[in-house]
Amino acid sequence: MKKKDQDQNIRRREFLKTSAKISAGTLFMGAGAPRLLGATGPSLPGVKIESITLNNGIKMPILGFGTLYLNGEEGKNCVADAISLGYRLLDTATVYQNEEAVGAGIAKSGIQREKLFVTSKVWVDDYGYEKTKTAFQTSLDKLGLDYLDLYLIHRPRGDVKGAWKAMEDLYNEGRIRAIGLSNFEASHLEELMSYAKTDPVVNQIETHAFFRQEEANKMNKKYGIQHEAWSPLAQGRNDHFTNETLAAIGKKYNKTNAQVSLRWHYQRGIVAIPRSSQKAHMQENLEIFDFELNDDDMKTIAALDLDITQFPEWE
Repeated sequence: MKKKDQDQNIRRREFLKTSAKISAGTLFMGAGAPRLLGATGPSLPGVKIESITLNNGIKMPILGFGTLYLNGEEGKNCVADAISLGYRLLDTATVYQNEEAVGAGIAKSGIQREKLFVTSKVWVDDYGYEKTKTAFQTSLDKLGLDYLDLYLIHRPRGDVKGAWKAMEDLYNEGRIRAIGLSNFEASHLEELMSYAKTDPVVNQIETHAFFRQEEANKMNKKYGIQHEAWSPLAQGRNDHFTNETLAAIGKKYNKTNAQVSLRWHYQRGIVAIPRSSQKAHMQENLEIFDFELNDDDMKTIAALDLDITQFPEWE
């Protein structure tokens, strides 16, 4: 295990509670929850995660599993573990260099393909019509899949127009069920919408308690685009897992900082894709549907916002 994961896991385990596991068939949905339609219906034992409906009519789980840094045998086993617990949304990308591991984990799980919602992303180096089509096929081959549920433009740089045209054609051919964006700000989105023939369904952006992205959330809603949070737990940065404000809220509900934060995303109607290499933490991240944050809790967490990225190296 990488040292940064070890340090974060040590801090996080301090808050890992022995709360009862959610049953596979019963979820408590609080009054503050977003509009949810149907369940993903896992064929394996595990939590049933509710889904939202995207602007093209397909359903997407509101809570998923991120795979950044999960490579090789570890990545394969983590993906298989996540699926066994009930995760159905899996998020990867060309630049993560782990699509083979994600595909191997899917194969190891034994789950039926149609029960999963698999996302990958085209990287800047592969933008442009023909290059994007080639990159898409490469991702499919590495994943061992016949189609993707969601394909995203990873960064708003380079030949975005050519990449989007390729993605639109792949979508119209039925090879992708939905297409979207990642890390697009208002100006980038407005430019894309000026020539797009197919509306993006998702904008995946950095979102967590220290960077709540309220203006971006409003922008996404304006265009009917689903807000999806990468690094919803800030990867433990800014002492997320030991933050006293989150801990005080969690104490009221016998929940961890991570669970409070993920519930906060859920009540905002934001899809979250937390990553963990520890099965206990994967399970912990699922246990957010049996309590509800009140208005004061939501405002208190919102006040943690620093309105600045916690990942300057990725800018």
